[in-house]
Amino acid sequence: MKSRIRVAVVDDHPLLCEGVIHILKSVPDIEVVAKGATAKDAVDILAGQDPDVLVLDISIPGGGLNALQTIMEGSPKTKVLMLTVSADESDVLNALRLGAKGYVLKGVSGPELIQALRAVYLDGQYISPSLGAKLLLDVGRGKSIAKGNLFEDLSSRQDEILLLVGQGLSNKEIGAKLHLSDRTIKHHMTNVFQKLGVRNRLEAALLVRQKTQRQDKDLQ
Repeated sequence: MKSRIRVAVVDDHPLLCEGVIHILKSVPDIEVVAKGATAKDAVDILAGQDPDVLVLDISIPGGGLNALQTIMEGSPKTKVLMLTVSADESDVLNALRLGAKGYVLKGVSGPELIQALRAVYLDGQYISPSLGAKLLLDVGRGKSIAKGNLFEDLSSRQDEILLLVGQGLSNKEIGAKLHLSDRTIKHHMTNVFQKLGVRNRLEAALLVRQKTQRQDKDLQ
């Protein structure tokens, strides 16, 4: 990890924006390099400041999703964390389809916001736990564990890795925890995606959460 994570915050509510910035500035390894209030601001900030992570609200003037689409079309590797009041499933899914790496609801605690931001920065994904149960877990095809045991073809190692993905860990963090190389983790993840019929880590993580929720319900 670099010495400091460069972050930009775009939100049209001044009090909330300043509150988020205050939380981020309290963390030694995070530097707030820019702030804005509109979709145009978000696009301009990415072009001029090139932050490591952009924290973006959906309901900003010009539309947060419009800004996200423009940003991802021009810079698909940009890491965007959505921070919004909208728990609407269509907003969540649209943001993920457009390329957002994380989706967090306003009202989140400071520690969880920092956790989400770090997960996104480390090439992982993060979504507020309260949203997990609302989402279709295969965004493209609507697959569900209810339609079959999607995990039965996973090896024990793949199942172990997937569990850690569900906890928001990056490939590097998983490799360190399991004493495996990044290359090995990436190889396992490619096979996991194919077996589960998902396209990215976030969809896989959501699938894990649904599995856990179903297991907890069965035990009740």
